[in-house]
Amino acid sequence: MAFLSTASPASGTALKAGAKGRTGRDAVQALARQKSLEKKSKTYKLKLAHLAVFTQQLASMLEAGLPLVSALEALQEQTEDQVFRIIIRDVRIDIAAGNSFSTAVKKFPNAFNSLFISMVEAGEASGGLAEILGKVAAYFESTVKLTKKVKSAMTYPIAVIALAVILVQVLLIFVIPVFAEMFQDFGAKLPKPTQALIDVSGFMRSNILYIIVASFLAFRGWMKFIKTPKGRRIKDELLMKLPIFGNLIRKITLSRFCRTYATLLRSGVPILRTLEIVAASSNKVQVEEACVDISRHISAGGQVSDIIGQNAFFPPMMRHMAKAGESTGNVDGMMQKTADFYDTECDSIIAALTSLIEPMLIVFLGVFVGGIVMAMFLPIFELSSVVGK
Repeated sequence: MAFLSTASPASGTALKAGAKGRTGRDAVQALARQKSLEKKSKTYKLKLAHLAVFTQQLASMLEAGLPLVSALEALQEQTEDQVFRIIIRDVRIDIAAGNSFSTAVKKFPNAFNSLFISMVEAGEASGGLAEILGKVAAYFESTVKLTKKVKSAMTYPIAVIALAVILVQVLLIFVIPVFAEMFQDFGAKLPKPTQALIDVSGFMRSNILYIIVASFLAFRGWMKFIKTPKGRRIKDELLMKLPIFGNLIRKITLSRFCRTYATLLRSGVPILRTLEIVAASSNKVQVEEACVDISRHISAGGQVSDIIGQNAFFPPMMRHMAKAGESTGNVDGMMQKTADFYDTECDSIIAALTSLIEPMLIVFLGVFVGGIVMAMFLPIFELSSVVGK
């Protein structure tokens, strides 16, 4: 008992020291993690779906009469994204210090896109921030919904094609050489399809590392090239010329152009600033160049429909709708109807693609993979003639 009573204070001191050490390490780690998140927040790119949810929630709170700082504080507490929570905190602190909402969000251009910032500026100028944020949220939600439809339609074919490529590589590298060794014992000339396939297999096996490195370098080179002005133009032109998918991409681009244009005009954003935002958010060279021409034409006293009618990228229907809007003083309404029309067209194309892709892929795989299998079994089918030679 004496031993226990003597050792107890020392052990208690050691435990306390250990606890303090762990607490200190935890505090240091937490501080380092916090600094890392704050540094990341400066360049953090927020997903459009998350921005749509944030905008809708903020608009609802403001419509309910909650002050902007209180609304941001509530959103900060419920946001699960640690980096975005820091962004909201900094915006809230900036507003509490006397700055405007638009000035605060401008410090995070990657998290809040130019459309959001301009709409906030328009809302502050008009005094209807909650209403305009509701329009922005509706625009973001429609964009996200269309993007999800396209991605869901493309997921299945991409997965199947990727699986087919892997399967073909396995056949060429591992399976066909086994058949090639077996055919060498025949001592006769093989059919041309079989011999060509064996040659391709031999080339793949001998140069697989070079092929992988060359493919990687080509991909990296292409990604760098399409970031240049010339590369972006070539990429966008190629996308528009794709069979089936090119038409879908074009209609999506037209829908985004019309909806962004209508949303900004309806919210009171000046037309020249509207065209700048439309060009920046389009991510298409054709729309960017058209917006520059429209801005120049409007500055000279012209109308939007004049340039739209001269640009081959825009279909005649858009020119007629823009002309009708200009004559009635309802350009934003006509553009909104045009965007709804193209959204319906996109839905129809996506639905048709979804129903056609599966049989097309089955035929593709049957012809491609089946052709490889047939080429390998062709000498066996002709075994009597091959061995007899």
